Amino acid sequence: MRKLGVGLIGTGFMGKSHAMAWRAAASFTGEVQPVLVSVADINGAAAEKAAAQYGFQRWTTNWQDLIDDPEIDVISITSPNRFHAEQSLAAIAAGKHVHCEKPLAPNSAIAEEMYGAAEKAGVVTQVGFNYIKNPLLKHAKELIAAGELGDITGFRGIHAEDFMTSPQVPWSWRLDPTGGAGAVADLGSHILGMARFLLGPITELFADLDTVVKARPEQAGSTILKPVEVDDIARLTVKFARGCAGHIEANWVASGHKMQLGFEITGTRGSLIFNQERFNELQLFQFSEREGSNGFRTIVAGPEHAPYGLFCPAPGHQIGFNDLKTIEMLEFIQSIERGQAVGPDFKEAYEIQKLVDASLVSSKERSWVSV
Repeated sequence: MRKLGVGLIGTGFMGKSHAMAWRAAASFTGEVQPVLVSVADINGAAAEKAAAQYGFQRWTTNWQDLIDDPEIDVISITSPNRFHAEQSLAAIAAGKHVHCEKPLAPNSAIAEEMYGAAEKAGVVTQVGFNYIKNPLLKHAKELIAAGELGDITGFRGIHAEDFMTSPQVPWSWRLDPTGGAGAVADLGSHILGMARFLLGPITELFADLDTVVKARPEQAGSTILKPVEVDDIARLTVKFARGCAGHIEANWVASGHKMQLGFEITGTRGSLIFNQERFNELQLFQFSEREGSNGFRTIVAGPEHAPYGLFCPAPGHQIGFNDLKTIEMLEFIQSIERGQAVGPDFKEAYEIQKLVDASLVSSKERSWVSV
């Protein structure tokens, strides 16, 4: 069995999710077995704790140590957005495979550079759009492709959370314009990627971006305010290459919503509704010839929706967020094993970043933008 040495950059929420996912994926792999070699975090205590908690062989405060480590074959990047490009390009130059969290880069030009570097080096890449790894999302895509909804007539998508609602939430890396846009990149990239996954390329868009909280405390408890230069809410009207149109919203000041990542897709023969807050359920409507029998029905996730069965043998028992991350890592390992990306890879992240960039241009110029 071939060992795949893993180096992890970052020990925050997503870093912990990566560590757990790599460990769990090892239970399902074939000829390639991931091994947690080293974890890096600028906070030495956090790095040491993560190494002990998740079973890394060593830890460091310098991410470059992971790039230089000959025992590491793949770099998992969960650092703040502004570091993604530098760390990814360094790993690619060292011939290592790269998994990077989204958004991949602050703009599409840098994302294209990263995608091109990976292609030239022949390394396998993946970007953390883990929500489309949901078995029911794959089932939804199959229903659409099979024509079960008929011709698609519309898409309504949203990713709304409320973690930035309070004006007292301090300024942080999420608001750093050097790392890219705000909600349209952080949350919008997920629903844009989901729209592309289900319905294909978006060719045109019109965007309205709004900054609701104009300034935030420099740090927790501070009376010094720092201006906010990125968006809190993004509202997009989009047109798909397949001929239909739709509306997309990204919003991190949506009071009461913790994870409203969802969509409604309408077609001439039926519709689909999905919400990440109940992501083990998919609502399907198809016209019935029997009078009084039309209505949505609930499809509940089960072993017949691969790879749900890897986690639970019974339908309705449900899988969770970290299981989606495990599926993501498992497919990444399989991509490395086969030498061919399953996706979403750096190329797909580049395509999504082009939509984010187009949204910024459209909102500024108050015009439609072709992508």
